[in-house]
Amino acid sequence: MSKKIGVFGGTFSPFHNGHLNSLLTVAKVMGLDQIRIIPARQSPNRPQIEGPGPEERLLMARIGVAGHEPLLVVDDREIKREGISYTIDTIQDLRGELRDAQLFLIIGADQFEKFDHWRSYSEILEAAELVVTTRPGHEWPREVQTYPPGVASLVDSFDGRVAKLITGTDIHFVELKDVEVSGSELRRRLRAGESIGELVPAAVAEEIRIKGWYSDLHKKVENYLELSLDMGRILNEKNAINVVGLDLGEKHYPAQFVVVGSGANTRQTSALAEHLMTQIHKIYGFWPQNVEGQYEGRWVVVDYGALIVHIFYDFARHEYKVEDLWSAAPRLSIPDPHAAFRTSGTYPRPRLS
Repeated sequence: MSKKIGVFGGTFSPFHNGHLNSLLTVAKVMGLDQIRIIPARQSPNRPQIEGPGPEERLLMARIGVAGHEPLLVVDDREIKREGISYTIDTIQDLRGELRDAQLFLIIGADQFEKFDHWRSYSEILEAAELVVTTRPGHEWPREVQTYPPGVASLVDSFDGRVAKLITGTDIHFVELKDVEVSGSELRRRLRAGESIGELVPAAVAEEIRIKGWYSDLHKKVENYLELSLDMGRILNEKNAINVVGLDLGEKHYPAQFVVVGSGANTRQTSALAEHLMTQIHKIYGFWPQNVEGQYEGRWVVVDYGALIVHIFYDFARHEYKVEDLWSAAPRLSIPDPHAAFRTSGTYPRPRLS
């Protein structure tokens, strides 16, 4: 009988008990012989943020599964591979290596919602079974019509727990019974100096403490006013709409400064956020502490500690009116290289050379 091998990827920043519980639960429910835990070098669906690098995240995963080998095995193939880590590449690697094994790709219900946006998702579903896990209080899709459209088109039948696909593979839904925990919340707690209690394996918590990972950006940013002005300038250079900087004062700690701008559509909004983060990293050498909404592009929130950047799809900006929250705050003098052209309503023609 062929072995049943689970595949579980992620950034693991940090590796926590939610990961561990999910893996042990799926291994038991699905009768898996082994699960390969594969930290990504750079996830295609997650922006770069401050924190431990690929090798350090790999170490945390290894420490986190200690005592559960050989059922749980940490695999470093994506860390060694250069560039963005795409699941299809890893599945094909494993298929070539484990020719007689049955592969089970394990993902969360939140990832399943956009699974048909993954690169070569139909090929993934030809090469591996899919296991979708749900957290307490969250249900998996009960009807095929609520599946991602691309996946729904591949469903032959669904009994409420297992969907049989025309690819010859299945989608299995597994309910977890664990404590709600997320990487972003853990990182927030760590930066705030709060306890992470029983949310991570003790050895992982100790390694984080010793290495000082997830320290607050206050330790790296020398002048938040200067950083805010640079943020506004960078957005203006990329023709963001109505860039505004606000000084909220120390009473709003930790968010003392806010920069707000808009894109004309969701694609431009995401591109503005990506450009801003890349340029700030080039100038200052650090990434944001957290990013939300990057791939939806409707409202992107970029957290730099005492500075929060909100980049909206302009329609959503007018809908939420977030600046009204700080209407009394002093405005910053944001540099705008295109100010004269904005006033005249004309922009310089692009140079042809």
